[in-house]
Amino acid sequence: MKIRIKGNSIRFRLTQSEVKQLSEKGSVTETTEFGHNTFQYQVKLMPAIKQLQASYSDNNILMMVPENDGKNWFHNNIVGFDYEMQLPKGKKLHLLLEKDFTCLENRAEDQSDNYPNPKLQHRP
Repeated sequence: MKIRIKGNSIRFRLTQSEVKQLSEKGSVTETTEFGHNTFQYQVKLMPAIKQLQASYSDNNILMMVPENDGKNWFHNNIVGFDYEMQLPKGKKLHLLLEKDFTCLENRAEDQSDNYPNPKLQHRP
């Protein structure tokens, strides 16, 4: 699972096995160690919500996904979900959850569990 944070925007990208785990088990969690501190980010299915939601506390970002959307995600062609979450004082947080596609250019990272990039299938 990868996250990208820029300003008031958070983007999570999940590999095929992570989307399957989310659909079947209801959550996916990743951690990053910073010496004595641990940063955690998690995607979790929630039955009581209708749109993506997110929270941050105790060094943990939690992205919550409507249960009905997440349970079927592994078995359909939906690339992802996005939502503008309302914040206090009229601000918004853009949330984006996507399937992770292989890159168009060669990268040093392991992409064997990424989804095939549809743009690569149409290249001459």
